[in-house]
Amino acid sequence: MILFPNAKINLGLDILRRRPDGYHDIETLMVPVAWKDVLEIVPSGTGETSLTVTGRPVCCPPEKNLVMKAYRALSAKVGGLPPVELYLRKIIPDGAGLGGGSADASFALCGLNELFALGLADDELAGIAASLGADCPLFVYNRPMLATGTGTDLEPFDIDLSGYTLLIVKPQVSVPTAAAYASVTPRVPVVPLAERLRLPVEEWQGVVVNDFETSVFPAYPEVARVKERLLGLGAVYASMSGSGSSVYGIFSRDILSDEVTREFPSCDSAVIPLG
Repeated sequence: MILFPNAKINLGLDILRRRPDGYHDIETLMVPVAWKDVLEIVPSGTGETSLTVTGRPVCCPPEKNLVMKAYRALSAKVGGLPPVELYLRKIIPDGAGLGGGSADASFALCGLNELFALGLADDELAGIAASLGADCPLFVYNRPMLATGTGTDLEPFDIDLSGYTLLIVKPQVSVPTAAAYASVTPRVPVVPLAERLRLPVEEWQGVVVNDFETSVFPAYPEVARVKERLLGLGAVYASMSGSGSSVYGIFSRDILSDEVTREFPSCDSAVIPLG
């Protein structure tokens, strides 16, 4: 079985309040996008479950990878799974706010559910995914979702971005999520995010905001510069995704590869038609 776990971007991210448990209540629209890893699942030939990772380097041993954690969590849920060999090729950058690791984990859950005909419903898989990470449940449903609470309370949200082009740029720096949260000032906006997202895309800039930018940009000026360049190239909307460090621009025109190479020569990037 071969699967293609995809990334996501955040359209707006409001950090509403700090919770008594130390986490934060947020509101954000998470939208799956077609920047993809590759995950293969095959029955084990050795009697042991293993994970082999190729492509982009991953800064954790296989046994701590979210894909292996997903296998163990699902196995515990159903009372044991047959051993498998997992092969993950990393293409989505890590430490980017794109949810690549979360997608890998959730696609593993869904793939194992199908491979072994476990019959678990999406909501059951999403419950397991939530135990692995806040972004993970999104990728079980893999459609635009308005996320609230700590990010695991999901509600389908219809949004039409057809005709636009997305350019995602990841500078050569990663932003630890804890560091991004450390300097934020929670606030409850006067107009809820869902209402602001009903505006035309061309009216989002400065209205649909990512609250992490206020803490990340001063500490990582190279991330701020990417956003400035995207707007300079004519993006109708640009924002950091999640807690960074990737920044994306939404364009009403095609993006040429030589533009990306010229403007962002040392960055990872992807150009993705939307809709």
